Amino acid sequence: MQRKGRRLGLTPAGERVYAFARLALDHQTSLLDDLASLRVGQNKLRLEVTSAIGEHMLPDLLLRFADLYPEFRIESRMGYTRRIQTRLATGLSDLALLELAPDHPDILVQKWLDDELVLVCGPVHPLWASGLLPVEELRRLSYVLREPRASMRVTLERVLADIGIDQIPITMEVGSTDTIVEMLQRGKHVSFLPRFAVEEALAAGSLYHIKIQGLRINRTLWIARTRSNLNNAVSEAFIQLLRDKKPMTG
Repeated sequence: MQRKGRRLGLTPAGERVYAFARLALDHQTSLLDDLASLRVGQNKLRLEVTSAIGEHMLPDLLLRFADLYPEFRIESRMGYTRRIQTRLATGLSDLALLELAPDHPDILVQKWLDDELVLVCGPVHPLWASGLLPVEELRRLSYVLREPRASMRVTLERVLADIGIDQIPITMEVGSTDTIVEMLQRGKHVSFLPRFAVEEALAAGSLYHIKIQGLRINRTLWIARTRSNLNNAVSEAFIQLLRDKKPMTG
């Protein structure tokens, strides 16, 4: 601890100790939950998803799963891909739905759905109902995007870098895909968002897909789980539900 005026605060070392203590308590809680699950039977699934999947796809999946398998229970949480990968690898979660495939020897990945990052705008934007946008015009638009750690942002920056665009004008960074959709519908910004997150808005005519000349950002959504969880009945049932969900078409 260190004193700042009349207040006590953590030193940099204290902040590190506090962060690791929180992580240790998190592991302890998960371990106790695991032991409790062993006592009552293997009927629980610890599921982790990225926030875009959590906002737009998870509610329907959970409701359908509850109808089909009332004897099973799912505990779900949302997070960034890197954190989810760590939790999978350390046994703190059983199954994950991701927008980027993790690279870890203890994590198995399966292709789930095809997706695309699309450039979209709202009705008051000058590009509404426009034709093909030349790639070089991407540098001149005003963007509201997800934060840098979000999977879609990581993918976008990689693709733009590959075509020689190192920077675009980002006006705002917002931690919710739903919030960005609402902002686009009422403002004059554009954004790159997953097709699955804007499908309904595009169909309803409240967002417009700006097509880019010579550029499509295709990607894959992934199912990930640990090697130690291959015989989990709840995981198998949930994966079957995911397989029965028809892929989206663009």
